[in-house]
Amino acid sequence: MSSPIDFYFDFASPYAYFGSLEIEALARRHDRQVAWHPVLLGAVFKTLGTSPLTAIPKKGDYSLHDMQRTARFHNMLFTPPSRFPIATQAAARAMLWLQQQDPVHALPFAQAIFSAYFTEDIDISEPDNVLRIAADLGIDRAALTAALADQAVKDRLRQATEEAMERGVFGAPFVIVDGESFWGFDRFTQLESFLKNGKI
Repeated sequence: MSSPIDFYFDFASPYAYFGSLEIEALARRHDRQVAWHPVLLGAVFKTLGTSPLTAIPKKGDYSLHDMQRTARFHNMLFTPPSRFPIATQAAARAMLWLQQQDPVHALPFAQAIFSAYFTEDIDISEPDNVLRIAADLGIDRAALTAALADQAVKDRLRQATEEAMERGVFGAPFVIVDGESFWGFDRFTQLESFLKNGKI
C-alpha cells in the first residue's frame, strides 16, 4: 500500500487552512491516506530564528492581501481573523489526544477548528472555545478538558513539533510524501503532479 501523505499544519496558519480544505480530496484522487500532524509554528519560528509572514515589513502587508485573493481564487470561505496570529496549543493538544483516544472525531474536529477561526472569527486560542467546538461534534467535554491539562499530552505536542523540525518542517502547510517535501498551499499543484507521475 502507498505511504500516507504527511500533512503538517498549525491551526493559526491561513495557508494551512486552505490546504486543509483540499488535502483529503487530493489524496483520494491518488489512493492515498493523509496523516495530519499539528505543530506549533511559534516554537518552530523561535527555534529557527524566523517570524510569521505578517510580522515582516512589506511581506506582511502583501501576505494579508494574498490570503484574501487566494480564498477568492479557490472559492473558499475566508474571513480574516480579528486576532492574528494566535496561540494554538489547546487545539493542537486536543487534536493529538483525539488521534489516539477518539480517532473517528479527529478529522472533523480539525476541520471544525479551522472553520471556526477562519470563517467565523472564533478565538481558538481560548480553551473554552475549543471545548465547545469539540462538544458540538459529540466529543466528551470532560475527558477532553482533562486531556488539555495532562502533562503527557503537552509533552506529546512538544515532541511532535520537534520531530517535525527534524524532518525539515519550517512552515505550514508542509507536506512530505515519498521523500519529497512541499511547503505552502501554492505547491499543491506540484504535489498533485508528483503523486500522479512519481516525479516532477
